[in-house]
Amino acid sequence: MHNESVVIVGVGSGLGTSLAKRFAESGFSVSLVARNREKLLPLVSEIESLGTNAIAIRAHATTESSVKKLFARTEKELGPISIAVYNASLRIRKPVLEISSEEFINAWKLSCYGGFLVGWEAAKYMIPRGKGSIFFTGATASIKGFPSSAAFAVGKFGLLGLAESMARELQPRGIHVAHFVIDGVIGRDSKDSKLDPDAIAETYYQVHTRHRTSWSFNVELRPWVEKF
Repeated sequence: MHNESVVIVGVGSGLGTSLAKRFAESGFSVSLVARNREKLLPLVSEIESLGTNAIAIRAHATTESSVKKLFARTEKELGPISIAVYNASLRIRKPVLEISSEEFINAWKLSCYGGFLVGWEAAKYMIPRGKGSIFFTGATASIKGFPSSAAFAVGKFGLLGLAESMARELQPRGIHVAHFVIDGVIGRDSKDSKLDPDAIAETYYQVHTRHRTSWSFNVELRPWVEKF
């Protein structure tokens, strides 16, 4: 146990849950953030059963005031934030001529602009301490613009650009910024043909614990059978 906390923005039943459990197992207090707070309460109880503190926060990642409040509350109730993970996005699968302008903007805002707000706020807390990790969850769409994926790809390409710029700027100040390309379907099956969320979470944890002489930036993860 130690007096440090993790903020995970975009906690669902898959990767977000696995990330929360993995960091909690290593003694971090965990701030779970999503639009539906009630769905997070069973996970809070599970983490607390491990002897670790956890809170569930309802927040909108694309609203600046909401992001500021969730960071302030986490610091106050759980201790210094040493890791911030942006795991939220909006996936829209439509041919480009069928995407409305509102859908396009909303997809970009949640996949990219929210990442900016979370990374921006995290950096404000970490820079004075000279340490911390800011992680962004990407996708295959971060590096490939597939058909019927224009809105999602723009958001994820933008998130990658944001992360790369932040890494170059903040790494010399002691902040480890990393982007994870999740190239494949997250899930579990008997053939290991999907990305097991617990295995992904383990990678995030290991990247956080790396010595600064061997930091990573763009980490690609895919199951052994995935073509690339």
